[in-house]
Amino acid sequence: MRAFLVAPIFPLVSAVSVSIPLSAGNSVSPVDGNLFSLSIEQDRWLEWVGNVTRNSFFFNALDNLVALTGADPTIRIGANSEDHTNFNPNVQFVQQLFPPPTTTVPYPEATSIVAGPGFYQGAKFLPPGTGVTWGVNFGGKNLTAVFLETKAIIDAFASPMLANAGITLDFLELGNEADLYKTNGLRPSSYSVSQYTSEWITFATNMSRVANLAGSDTRIWAGSFAGSSHSSTDFSPQGIFANHILSSEPGSFIDTISQHHYSGSFCAGSGGLLQDLMTKATIRSNLTIFTPDIEASQDMGLDYVLGETNSYSCQGAPGVSNAAGAALWTLDYALFATQLGISKVFFHDGIGFKYNLIQPVTLTRSTLDGSPLATPLKPHVQPQYYAAIIAAEAIGDSGNTEVGELSINNPRISGYAFYETGSLKRVVFINSLAFLSGTTSRTSTHLDLTFSGTGTKPTSFSIKRLVIGHADDTSGLTWGGQTYETSDARVGGTATSETGTVSVGLDIPATQVVMITFN
Repeated sequence: MRAFLVAPIFPLVSAVSVSIPLSAGNSVSPVDGNLFSLSIEQDRWLEWVGNVTRNSFFFNALDNLVALTGADPTIRIGANSEDHTNFNPNVQFVQQLFPPPTTTVPYPEATSIVAGPGFYQGAKFLPPGTGVTWGVNFGGKNLTAVFLETKAIIDAFASPMLANAGITLDFLELGNEADLYKTNGLRPSSYSVSQYTSEWITFATNMSRVANLAGSDTRIWAGSFAGSSHSSTDFSPQGIFANHILSSEPGSFIDTISQHHYSGSFCAGSGGLLQDLMTKATIRSNLTIFTPDIEASQDMGLDYVLGETNSYSCQGAPGVSNAAGAALWTLDYALFATQLGISKVFFHDGIGFKYNLIQPVTLTRSTLDGSPLATPLKPHVQPQYYAAIIAAEAIGDSGNTEVGELSINNPRISGYAFYETGSLKRVVFINSLAFLSGTTSRTSTHLDLTFSGTGTKPTSFSIKRLVIGHADDTSGLTWGGQTYETSDARVGGTATSETGTVSVGLDIPATQVVMITFN
């Protein structure tokens, strides 16, 4: 590793004083190493892991995070295609029907998925210890289909291949975004939360008995709604609680409430839209709306996760969701979620989706407009993947990390302090001002560091930076001088770091992330 001190090269436009508590107080939240999790579109899931042989690129991308935190990965397999999946034991892997690609949706989800045993057994290619949430078709409203699919899932995870690797079925999820059934044709337009809860109890009773949940560690995700009314009379955690879902037979197996959320519904990108996505206030307003739901769930003793989330709908906005600035949004979004009581954030990915953290297979048409590619695009990570790496390093492998947001009087600068066994270890700063291509002046903000509370005040620190050319770049990022934009998803390049002193502070340019580790 090369260590050196870098002088500021950008004009300073402001200076901000940041007070950092020396020890964890009441405002911090515990954070697991698998805070960053993945939700994978179910139809083409075998392309992620492999059906005959392992997809080593995807495996490596997950294993990088394991190496940094020691935490087992957690993934959810489901989403829109979950409610179009049926099981047929005579199919080896999967048979699917896809609508034609469009300029807006170049890689559409399958409208019909017939899965065979190998579809579920593909989980054997996941990293050892992976915990899986699997979505079961509720949209089809067919009890026999639920029975067959559930049995196939249970049989796969009971196989020696998965059991010996410690790959576990942590949760079953019955249905995807049932609050939208009344508008997508899967239920009548008058479909209500009371009707949903009654149906769900009937189908989940079938599912839980087939899975023998009473004799296993597998539990159920409930909710998985596209939005929330935050009321007891419509689709929300409060709505299903008011309709007695928890007192039902399958309700006793509910461990977690899952909420889906996207920051907007834009299918065309722009620089202004990218800045909107990255903006500190927007991130907070997008998440704090769920505070009543989180509190209601926790009052019932339930965990609360964002079981499917990402930037913009239509599989992401071109030039925005796939851009470097989205990495800053992703990091701030996930870390701020912890402050509200959200335990895990499952970023949604599908083959060819614009907002993917990882593109795990070779693509032959553009993810932006569906046009044929002159040269196929090989597997690669996208900018958001760096956010997962940075969070993993900041959380570390102690297994006892807490994180607290720092109060910073600047609309563009976010900061989070990380504590191990109560002691300050690291701080991450994010400058979310978008420095776009074509912009001539890149500014920088100076951070003056002070400390509060009792304890030994550090005097020096080491620095790692996420260096980005422009917020609308789609590649070329480096973290501490190294890149994950390699042919095998393993880190490449020579690690570099800076050193700094508390008395001098540090500078953070627009569109950059800095992590400081105290000596």
